[in-house]
Amino acid sequence: MKKLDVVVVGELNVDLILDQIQGFPELGKEKIASAMTLTLGSSSAIFASNLSALGARVGFIGKLGEDVFGDLVLARLRNRNVEVGQIISQPACGTGATVAMNYAHQRAMLTYKGAMDELRLADVNWDYVQTARHLHLSSYFLQGGLRRECAQLFQRARALGLSTSLDTNWDPEERWDPELYEVFPHVDVFLPNEDEALLIAKCQTVAAALDKLAQHVNTVVIKLGKHGALAKRDGKLYTSEGFNVTAVDAVGAGDSFDAGFIFQWLQGGDVSQCLRFGNMCGALSVTQAGGTAAFQNREQIAQDFENYFGYTAELLRP
Repeated sequence: MKKLDVVVVGELNVDLILDQIQGFPELGKEKIASAMTLTLGSSSAIFASNLSALGARVGFIGKLGEDVFGDLVLARLRNRNVEVGQIISQPACGTGATVAMNYAHQRAMLTYKGAMDELRLADVNWDYVQTARHLHLSSYFLQGGLRRECAQLFQRARALGLSTSLDTNWDPEERWDPELYEVFPHVDVFLPNEDEALLIAKCQTVAAALDKLAQHVNTVVIKLGKHGALAKRDGKLYTSEGFNVTAVDAVGAGDSFDAGFIFQWLQGGDVSQCLRFGNMCGALSVTQAGGTAAFQNREQIAQDFENYFGYTAELLRP
């Protein structure tokens, strides 16, 4: 048996989430936010933390600065039993940080990349990677140091017998790098949201984007927020409706979906099961502020799944 279920290679940062904001920011003017949350951020870390809370054995490879934000990230990951021994300290850089400004069902984000831009393929310990069954990477566009080497990362992981998954997240430069298509042949599961899928595929409809992306990746999953998700695998279309919950904060909902989908995937679940479980995790995420607050431990998650969704099946470990 492998030591780890999943190794995550990715970015690390904190999120400063501002809510109940009185108007939009304007140069030279001060606005007031009536609520604030400082928490673990970054898509990769939220994915890792929530996947571990579900019961998977998760390790992380990344970089942090030597500062209070870095200490917070390590403490939060350790608290969720994520292995952090492969997280590298980069004293010359600060730990990344994102300021998220929430407005109803939309948000604006401003990110300082810091050490997350410094991770390279040479930093990856392949002996450690071999101890896992699956490799996941999020925030492809944010990881400037690793982005051009992602195809090699995924190809080598596959050669070592790992399955792989990728969530690009948003491209801050809005270039939607065509070199991403060099990564796709080495990806087992691709997990964009609706906007990202349309822009990466350069299509006008979700159906067209799904068809195009499915020509390059065997399993493509497109997240539709509160409307659920759809997927295509081996030419077959799958759909799953979302769940109606009272939303507090959407930060990390897509990453939580990813965690739920991959959790079921590693148990051999079919695509329909993976979609439904992913939708439950995404919906549960928005009931709390921050991307990880709704995922404390298996017992709490199981109880919330029953209360919110009527889901009573045991949370089996992968």
